Amino acid sequence: MYKLCWPREGMTLDKQMIGMCGAYCGICEWRPKTDCPGCQVARGDMFFGECTVAKCCVDKGFTHCGECSDLPCTDLQAAFDNPEHGDHGERLINLKAWANGEETYLKLRTLKKEDGQPDE
Repeated sequence: MYKLCWPREGMTLDKQMIGMCGAYCGICEWRPKTDCPGCQVARGDMFFGECTVAKCCVDKGFTHCGECSDLPCTDLQAAFDNPEHGDHGERLINLKAWANGEETYLKLRTLKKEDGQPDE
């Protein structure tokens, strides 16, 4: 099983920090370094350039990819599988939870890789 994170006691999940791809922007290490407002506000025009996943959500009128019947699509799977910025299933778990109205999240790369080895 995996450990879900809840917002601190007395706080709710900041819906403006829900990443369209399933990451929770509220804990992103890049936010303070780049003054990124999160993709709900940036709407796909991110500090690193255009995010095709976020642009797709915006175009379809979704808050995040968990609302899409094509979950996970090719673009989203590519984000999951990215060697540098991917994850081990946390984003998909987050997206499904958020689509069900849950206010929890998993930090990226907290689950073990398929080979059972931790990230280096």
